Amino acid sequence: MPDAMQVHASDTVAVALRGIDAGSGIAVGNSEVTLVCDIPEGHKFAIRPHSLNDRVVKYGLPIGRASAAIEPGEHVHSHNLVTALVGEQVYAAGGASEHAGSINRTDAMIWHGYRRADGRAATRNEIWILPTVGCVALTAEQIARQAEQRHAALIAAGRIDGIIAYPHPHGCSQLGDDLAGTRALLAGLAAHPNAAGVLLLGLGCESNQLEALIEAIPPSARNKVRSLSSQSAGDELADTAAIIDAMVAEAAMAEREPLPLSALVVGLKCGGSDGFSGLTANPLLGRFSEMLAAAGGTPILTEIPEIFGAEQALLDRACDAQTFKQAAALVNRFKRYYLDQGLPVSENPSPGNIAGGITTLEEKSAGAVQKAGTAPLTSVVAYGGQAIRPGLALLEAPGNDAVSSTALTAAGATLVLFTTGRGTPLGFPAPTVKIASNRALATSKAHWIDFDASAALDGPVEQVDRDFLDTLLAIASGQRTAAERGGQRAIAIWKNGVTL
Repeated sequence: MPDAMQVHASDTVAVALRGIDAGSGIAVGNSEVTLVCDIPEGHKFAIRPHSLNDRVVKYGLPIGRASAAIEPGEHVHSHNLVTALVGEQVYAAGGASEHAGSINRTDAMIWHGYRRADGRAATRNEIWILPTVGCVALTAEQIARQAEQRHAALIAAGRIDGIIAYPHPHGCSQLGDDLAGTRALLAGLAAHPNAAGVLLLGLGCESNQLEALIEAIPPSARNKVRSLSSQSAGDELADTAAIIDAMVAEAAMAEREPLPLSALVVGLKCGGSDGFSGLTANPLLGRFSEMLAAAGGTPILTEIPEIFGAEQALLDRACDAQTFKQAAALVNRFKRYYLDQGLPVSENPSPGNIAGGITTLEEKSAGAVQKAGTAPLTSVVAYGGQAIRPGLALLEAPGNDAVSSTALTAAGATLVLFTTGRGTPLGFPAPTVKIASNRALATSKAHWIDFDASAALDGPVEQVDRDFLDTLLAIASGQRTAAERGGQRAIAIWKNGVTL
């Protein structure tokens, strides 16, 4: 592995791939830079001189401006690099790109999943319990525990993959768009193909009434949904047990069958990012996304505030004028959301990101958008909506890991690909594949991580791509992720309005 990497030929900084001492001569491109100070692993150093206010470039994109003169070999971080982000913008339309992707395994792109009645494909065969309101969240968990005990033999035999409750604190004391968002998100989850059967568990007096929630579920998915109002039931535990048992009996008859890669809908997510995320893990997802989109599958990108500063590169790939207009409006709407709260649009990255070598939101965004590669942008999806068009979808959701990953699942993702440089154990309703950006994390947290993308720094990228594709096809076909093995399954709903 080299000591440092210049990601793009136009970059004015390089990234240390290990901690490097001051005075070291580092070969970058066709020249050598002598470091004037120690450079921590994952952090940047200048390879060209910068004057005050000069653009600093990484990934071929500006990541901010120099707040002081910077000489070659100097550490570039929060002390001499600041954001150049502004508020809402008028974006210029570009031309959609066409890219077939660089992962090429046409001989091995078959996975084994469940084809549902509505035509969608599932990677799991589960029963989900969704409370309409937080008041019955613990009851939902109780129902799921008791049902898993009753059906332990079927689960052990692989006839069903589990009976899972997804508690949340919302559904009451909400108004307007806030309540509508909760309802849309739960309706999207209820329609998810991985849920062979869904029990909507209500209380009875909540704002999020069962009838309105059922009406929000796409008609093609309603036949698998059952509901119960706890206040109206005599013994809600006995009544729900009968409902669950009937759904389990039907789900257990399903069989996995060979399916094409195009049947996959995949969520793209990063969390706990570091200086390696944009060098290893996110580009790996980008190459896969290109291939998936070219095959007719659907990668979904979200975390809208974490594309601020890199949005033009994404907008340039819009497949038509309408998609461009919708995507540009979504980005500006999120910026306005910040500005209306009196907050700067650059209020990111997190303390963990900064410690890992990421300085500005532009830098974080330039690394984050690599998860979509160069796949053409074909659709824009509202929060709680469904991604139904092949090609890259841009989904409305914030950067918060739990909120955005839940939104990806509700949009139809049957796998969530989650890159991380600092690690997190949490998983979500769809199988959540954790991809480490660096070897230290993959080694120390092997019980969290499913794939080590840092291998791309040591060997042929093509081999890493093949290994990654094999891993994803195995997980799609039923192999458990680390989060699934650890029982790490949760949802979070975007609460952005008044609470009564």
